[in-house]
Parts: sequence; C-alpha cells; structure tokens
Amino acid sequence: MNHEGAQSADAVEWVQDILGPDYQATTLALPLRANAVGGGEDPAAATYQATLIRHRPRVSSTSVPRERGSGNKPPVLFIHGWSDYFYNTGLAEFFTNRGYPFYAVDLHNHGRSLGSPELGGYVADLSDYDAELLAAHTIIAQESGGPGAAGTDHPVILMGHSTGGLTATLWAHHHPGLVSHLLLNSPWLEIQGGPAIRRAATPLVQLADLRPLMRMRVPERSFYWRGISSDAYGEWPVDKKLRPPRAFPVRAGWMKAILAAQQEVAAGLKLPMPVLVLLSSKSMLGPVWSDGMLHADVVLDVRSLALRTLSLGNSVTLERIDGALHEVFLSSAAVRTHAYERLDRWLRGYVD
Repeated sequence: MNHEGAQSADAVEWVQDILGPDYQATTLALPLRANAVGGGEDPAAATYQATLIRHRPRVSSTSVPRERGSGNKPPVLFIHGWSDYFYNTGLAEFFTNRGYPFYAVDLHNHGRSLGSPELGGYVADLSDYDAELLAAHTIIAQESGGPGAAGTDHPVILMGHSTGGLTATLWAHHHPGLVSHLLLNSPWLEIQGGPAIRRAATPLVQLADLRPLMRMRVPERSFYWRGISSDAYGEWPVDKKLRPPRAFPVRAGWMKAILAAQQEVAAGLKLPMPVLVLLSSKSMLGPVWSDGMLHADVVLDVRSLALRTLSLGNSVTLERIDGALHEVFLSSAAVRTHAYERLDRWLRGYVD
C-alpha cells in the first residue's frame, strides 16, 4: 500500500513513550488539508502531526504468558474519543497478552499531537482524519507483514471510543478492505435524543459555512473526568494538559461535521465485517453531580446509541455493561473485568 503522505515502516523512528519503556511512539507528519484550520501563513507548505503509539512488552520471567496459539493474530488500532488521548495501558496489555499487536493513535490536535489547545480537536469533516489513519495502517501492515506488505493483505481490528468510534465506523465503511473487525466502545453514532433532535439541530449549525470557528453554547461539565481521573474519583492518571477536564470548546464547523457523519450512519452502512458494540446499561445526563454518575455514561444517551447500532450492518453484537462509565474500560475494576470477559468471548468467537 502506498498512500500519499504515508510513511514507510523502514523510515519510522520509534522513541520511548510517556507511558513507559513498554510503549513507543512515532510522529506522523502529513500535509495540511486545504480546508483545515490553523495552517499558519503558508497552509500549502504546512504539515500537521498525529502520533502512533505501540505496546511492545519487554520479555522477563515475570511477564504474563501469552495464550497458547496466539501467534499471527491481526493487529489492533485504537482511536480515542473527543478531547482525549491514549493512556489505557490495561487495554493494551489485554490485547498483547493474547497475541494481538496493539497500536493506538493520538489524532492531530489531540493529546500527544496537540498543537493548539484553543482549536483542540477541530475538524471540518471527519474524513480529515483519513490521511493519518492510512499512514498508521501502512506502518502497522509493514511491521506485521514485512517490507512491501499491502493494506488489504494485513487488515486491522479497528477499535474506537466515543467520537473515535464514529470516526472508526466511517473509516471502516470507506476502507472495508483495511479492517477485518470493528470494536466500538460507546460510539457516538447518534446525538442525544435521537434522529428528531439531530434533524432539528442541523439548521442551527448552518452558520458553520460562514463562521466555522464560532464557539457554541453547550454545557461544559467535568463529570466524565471526575469518574476516570485519579485526581478525583477515578483510577487513571489523566494528564490535564493532554485531556482537559472540561474538554475542548465546541465549534460550529466541528458540530456540523459530527451531524453529517451521524446522518451517514443513520442512512445505513451495511458494514461487511463483524462489529462489537459495548455500552453502559444506563446514562445519567443531568446537570447536577451525583455519585450514581460513577456507574453510568454521563456523556451520551446509551438508548439512542443502542438503537443506532441497527444501522451498522448484518453482523453486529451489542453488549450492555451494568455500572460502566462512558469509556467502558475505564470503569471500576469489577465492571471492567466483566467487560473484558465479554470482549474476550467475542474475540474467541469471531477472530481466533
């Protein structure tokens, strides 16, 4: 596979990642799209950056042994959610302990790739992520299959969370030969309230054509961050500089891109690959903090998401996890153990 702007694995320089010696990262430098924002005085000559992370556990006598027959399993590529970045080492270790090479990408202007906090996460179209995902896929395919390996010869298991789940869904739809299986963790497939609310909201963001960076008035709460961060009630050392507690500003152009992507999903995708969707069993979207929010999705309406999974394809498995957070695999230890058991069962049935 030789996509424009994609890097050869031979030219990749891996350095130790912020997660420690078992993790390496490399920068994906790509040409700036013509419709992107923030390219400086000479957008045509500018580049933007994404970051590819891989988990390569060191071999030692205390290492967790891999499962028998775990060789030659397809690699996993994880896409984080809105305002987020990759830091879930438990997720990486779950896959590598079972023989799946694990990679994650910090999309441009997110996390390790954050260039402008004020424009953090902004894209005018979710296809703006295509180039960095293709570049990541090229490196993964070549590392998995050796020099000259082609994308369709080495498809990945694509996994996405929240907005990353929406991005992953459309990328799998547009590049079905590059994705063997799709794993969706609370994917933002539908806006809160369902299609009627989405249709009503669409005219409200038409100003995006004239003022794409107009900041929209939406509730800015830190409820989700409180549930995951070890600085609050969670277990995870979330870097506030890489993942702000109240998330990035919501801008009209970005919201228009989300609504357009959700409309594409609603029209029906007929994805050819098996799909697993994991959701919390309930949402708590109220304006006042409650301890019950430590056991629910406080970001998205899981009922709307569950119904929208019917639009994905003909081989879709939906797992509802009692007590799960918006990011299912950041939930409390007992809940995420249960979620990993569901994921392991699905992998054994559809992949192994």
